[in-house]
Amino acid sequence: MNLEGESVRLRAVEPEDLDRLYAWENDTDVWSVSGTTAPFSRAQLEAFILTQQQGDIFRTGQLRLIVETRAGNRAVGAVDLFEFDPLHGRAGIGILIHGPENRRQGYASDTLAILCRYARERLALHQLWCCIATDNEASMRLFRSAGFTLIGIKRDWLRTPDGYSDEAMLQKILS
Repeated sequence: MNLEGESVRLRAVEPEDLDRLYAWENDTDVWSVSGTTAPFSRAQLEAFILTQQQGDIFRTGQLRLIVETRAGNRAVGAVDLFEFDPLHGRAGIGILIHGPENRRQGYASDTLAILCRYARERLALHQLWCCIATDNEASMRLFRSAGFTLIGIKRDWLRTPDGYSDEAMLQKILS
């Protein structure tokens, strides 16, 4: 199966991605959407890359792929499948398109379409789900336009500098 879309391709994480992942994972501007609370060390990320290279999602329960542009092969983000549950045919999904210059280019919607197809056709998943802060309008639009539907709101779920905010849970039935 080719993991390419109109504007991006998805590829495995390589050792050469260490510096890039280190910068992305330690960017405090995206911690609020990733749930990160502390910096990652290079050693932690090296171990993560090694784990990704030595196993597949059926063994590790997660899969991270690098999102790169088809034109220029430039890495612009990452996409994750996590909490992979082959018994029930579901997984969580998260997308990071890093840097404002890379957003609003169609990369995230292309990535989401590719990964939904991969999850359905290759992993035989029945559904994907995600959790998004309700005030993250761009992500809410992205997932809803890809066919994800709102299945619930977790009230006062996320602690923010301004108090508590709600988190939406969305899912997409793939088959």
